[in-house]
Amino acid sequence: MSDLGKRIVIAVTTTVFAAALTCSMAFAFDPPPVLAIGSQAPDFHLPGVDGKSYRLQDFSSSKLLVIVFTCVHCPTAQVYEQRIMNLVADYKDKGVGFVAIQPNNPKAVRVSELNYSDMSDSLAEMKIRAEYRKFNFPFLYDGDTQSVAMQYGPVATPHVFIFDKDRKLRYEGRIDNSPRNAPDKVQDARNAIEALLAGKPVSVEKTPSVGCSTKWAYKEASAQQEEAQITQMPIVLDPVTPEQLKTLRANQSGKLLLINFWATWCGPCTDEFPKLERIYDMYRSRPFDMVTVAVQAPDEKDAVLAFLKNQNATSKNLIFTTNDPYPEIEAFGSGWSGAVPFTILIDENGNVVYKSQGEINPLELKRTILAHFPNDKNFVGQHEYWNGQYGN
Repeated sequence: MSDLGKRIVIAVTTTVFAAALTCSMAFAFDPPPVLAIGSQAPDFHLPGVDGKSYRLQDFSSSKLLVIVFTCVHCPTAQVYEQRIMNLVADYKDKGVGFVAIQPNNPKAVRVSELNYSDMSDSLAEMKIRAEYRKFNFPFLYDGDTQSVAMQYGPVATPHVFIFDKDRKLRYEGRIDNSPRNAPDKVQDARNAIEALLAGKPVSVEKTPSVGCSTKWAYKEASAQQEEAQITQMPIVLDPVTPEQLKTLRANQSGKLLLINFWATWCGPCTDEFPKLERIYDMYRSRPFDMVTVAVQAPDEKDAVLAFLKNQNATSKNLIFTTNDPYPEIEAFGSGWSGAVPFTILIDENGNVVYKSQGEINPLELKRTILAHFPNDKNFVGQHEYWNGQYGN
C-alpha cells in the first residue's frame, strides 16, 4: 500500500474511532453527583437576563444564599415561578439572597418537550420569560458550558440549594412537596430558611426534587434524532371543497384547531410558514391539530406540494378544488375576506379564540393555544398557569 493509501486508512480509522467514542460517551454519561450537605458553595460567573454578569461573591453580604436551578420550558418549573418570587418577597428584607440558574443546554431540549411551553431555554428566551412573569430575582444562564451545573448537580428543575452565612450547604432538594396548590403542602425550602435564620439546624436537609430532568449536552443526540424522524414523516396535499371547509370551520375534532390560509406566491405566507409548522410540532402530542389551506388552483398542486415537502409540513394540508376561490372563501366565513395569510384558532366548541389577518405573532399565538387547552389530566395546573391563576 502506498503512503497516501496508508494515510487515508489511518485518517478514516481515526474518524470512525472518534465517532464511536463520542457515541459511547453519550450513552455512558453519568450525571454529576448532587452537591453534598456541608459542601462549600462552588463559585460561578454567569450572564443574567438583565445584561449583567454575576459571581458568587456578589451575594457575600447576604446572611443566607438560595440558589434555584430552574428553567423556562418545564411545566413543573413554570408552576413554581410564583412560589420562588414569593420566597424572594418574603425574605429579601431578612438578609436572604436569591439567584436562579438555568442549567439546560437548549440544543438538548426535544421539540416534543416544549408541548407545555411557549419557548425553550436559550438566554434570549429566558429574558422574554423573566419580563413576562416579572421575575424579582437574578436569572442566570449556564446552558452553553453547564460548568456550574456540573459542580452543583441539579437533577431536575426546579432544584434548590440553600447555603448558610459561611456558604456551607445546609439544604438541597424541592421547594415544597406539591406542584399543585395544596394548602397542606410541606414548605421544605421555607422551613430550612426559617431554621437557619433562627440559628437552628435544618431538620430535613435533603429531599427528592421532582421536575424535568436536567438537559445535559449529551442529550442533543436525542433531540437531533427526533428532528430527523419528523423529516421522514409523509407530506400529503388533499383537495378541499366548500362543504368540507364548512365542516372544518365547525371544528368537530374535539381539539384546538389552528387553520392557516396561505399561498406560495405570498411572501408573508412563506415567511411565517416555518413558524406555524414549529408550533404544530410543539403541540401535536396534545389535543391540538393544524390544517393549512393553499388558496390556489388545482393545476398549482405540484408547486404547492414541493413547497410543503421543503418545509416538512407534516400537518394536514389542503388545496382548493377549482380556479374560482370565492365559493371556498364564502363557505369558510368567520370574517375572512380572502386575503392571505389568514390564521384562525378555533376551540373544541367551535369558538374563535385567535384570528390574524396578516402574519402571526408566534409568541402570542403559542400563549393563546396554551391558555385554551382544557385542564390536562397529565399535568393538573397548566390551564391555570397559562391563565394567570396558578403558582401560589
